[in-house]
Amino acid sequence: MAHEQVCETVPPPSADTADGVIRLDNVTIAYQRHPAVHHLSGAFTRGSLTALVGPNGAGKSTLLKGIVGLLPLDGGAITIADRSALGYLPQVTDVDRSFPMSVLDVVNLGHWRRIGALGRLTPALRQRSRDAIADVGLKGFESRSIASLSVGQFQRVLFARLIAADAELILLDEPFNAVDQRTVEDLMALVDGWHLAGKTVIAALHDLDFVRRHFPQCLLLAREPVAWGQTAAVLAPENLRRARVAADGWQPGADICAA
Repeated sequence: MAHEQVCETVPPPSADTADGVIRLDNVTIAYQRHPAVHHLSGAFTRGSLTALVGPNGAGKSTLLKGIVGLLPLDGGAITIADRSALGYLPQVTDVDRSFPMSVLDVVNLGHWRRIGALGRLTPALRQRSRDAIADVGLKGFESRSIASLSVGQFQRVLFARLIAADAELILLDEPFNAVDQRTVEDLMALVDGWHLAGKTVIAALHDLDFVRRHFPQCLLLAREPVAWGQTAAVLAPENLRRARVAADGWQPGADICAA
């Protein structure tokens, strides 16, 4: 039987907050006053590799957009240790590829936070972009129009932009959707490399078996937090059942509580 949203603060997860690069304090994010993320508290620790999982509509993409600042908070607070170190990869379907840009043009955008809107690219930065394109397996594609690329090739370009940005905190929204298995393996190898280098990586994902194989930390959402911690414990059958029940039980017409 469906239940109305309960206005209560969920206790913070057991994740250690002593070295949190992102801290969430009772965060609520809503669309048209209906919560998509509800009373979420905790921290992503420095150097962690965390998967965001949950049923469709669980709030994974919403949370990432709230962290980046693309969506306003309806309650609570998000604290980021160094916002200038933040790199964000949106879902590939959210990116407009109709604008006439080359692969190199897109990757050069990764330097924006260093040089600003009016800064000029140095030869060293241009070479860094070319190196990043080679790192994702697209050497020789520098002048290709992004409109001519396959989904997998364009996702490699977006990863190259992250490499050029050299961000320490990386947010990925469904980075492996609609791409071939070879591309998934190549891009996951890059993610593993970032993790080994001490970067903090948070990725919204839907393939739970893939998460179990590759992500040591996990946050399970169903609009509200269900579990957060070591992946094996978070993805226990009882937690997954609770997530399904919670997601099915939310009434779209219920009012948002006072955050």
